[in-house]
Amino acid sequence: MTTPPRDLAFLRGLTQSRSRGGAPITRRDALRVGGLSAAALALAACGVQGKKVAPPAPSAAAGYWADKTKHGTLRFANWPLYIDKDGKRYPTLEKFTKDTGIQVTYQEPIQEMSTWFGKIQPQLAAGQDIGYDLMVMTNGFQLGKAIALDYLAPLDLAKLPNFTANAGDKYKNPSYDPGNVYTVPWQSGLTGIAYNPKYIDGEITSIQDLWNPKYKGKVGMLADTQEVANFGLFLLGIDPDKSVQADWEKAAQKLQEQRDAGIVRKYYENDYVDALVRGDIWICMAWSGDIYQQLAEGKNLKFVVPQEGATIWTDNLCIPKTSQNPVDALALMDYIYQPEIAAKIAEYVTYITPVPAVQDVIKADAAKATGEDKKALELAANSPLIFPSDSDLAKLRTYKVLTPAEEKVFEGIFQPITQG
Repeated sequence: MTTPPRDLAFLRGLTQSRSRGGAPITRRDALRVGGLSAAALALAACGVQGKKVAPPAPSAAAGYWADKTKHGTLRFANWPLYIDKDGKRYPTLEKFTKDTGIQVTYQEPIQEMSTWFGKIQPQLAAGQDIGYDLMVMTNGFQLGKAIALDYLAPLDLAKLPNFTANAGDKYKNPSYDPGNVYTVPWQSGLTGIAYNPKYIDGEITSIQDLWNPKYKGKVGMLADTQEVANFGLFLLGIDPDKSVQADWEKAAQKLQEQRDAGIVRKYYENDYVDALVRGDIWICMAWSGDIYQQLAEGKNLKFVVPQEGATIWTDNLCIPKTSQNPVDALALMDYIYQPEIAAKIAEYVTYITPVPAVQDVIKADAAKATGEDKKALELAANSPLIFPSDSDLAKLRTYKVLTPAEEKVFEGIFQPITQG
């Protein structure tokens, strides 16, 4: 595989890759589940009930695809700077067109999940084309709504042999979409602990360290309720996805104790990185992409998946049920699961790829590269932030899949801690 020349500024982490008017889009925006989210308001305004539908039986999925044919065109909606790019060209998409004959119209209209879902939901509810055949949605409240309200096409997994052969086990049968009925992963990231070794003696290995009195006033926590709730649950040894209200209340009590003891300096959105580098805080909940970017720039920070567990979030490819070109969309879904294709994307976006074999491809590319490209590729190939170890993967958990009623209760329990 030939790696195109790249600007090292593009070998960046999570927050820099998703920008809006020069300001970073935070994971809090992307995963927002608040009761006043744009998606929730749109649903309320349209009078759409949050009634869940059962996953389609195999015959139902087959029925959807029975009369669908390839049209040779595809409209793809993604986040900004979330696929390999060379100037104004998109090499992976160009190769896809060359290999399949399918022309791709690629656009980057997604800035955050709540506003995106709020925009497309009225059209989906009315059974209308949203202007795209393939889109990227993060696991969380909006994706759950799209599945529950039957807005997404059931996938024909028989037409996804590369996914079946090459996707990591962690990316098959996720709790938010059992059996990959509607989605396959695009890229992922972690929420773990970062710390500045200049101020910390020894190594950080446990979530308990975020409650350690010796770091009083020097601990940062994330402001997003699902993020902070997960860490409270991890502390108690509870899998967030299996948690119930009583567990949330216990976790909130531990988080409140941490706050009341003055251990937490601040509940951060995206500004924790500079605070960590400066030494305003010494240890903090953190997103892997943020810390990878700092490491790429030579900063002395460390990132750890704590022994109790950490959160993995996943951006997913899915097909709107109103897609005009679903067969073409399914073709791209499968295409990007070829290791050399997935590697091109991973080398550029530096997120966690769902294709484990990509690591060997990037190592081979690094061996052939020179100069700054070689350094960047070696960093990516050997980074546990892009290729978590099997032991770290075993400790990763997702967010609780919330019904609308549960979401109100959940927010009512955790919001007063981070915003009070």
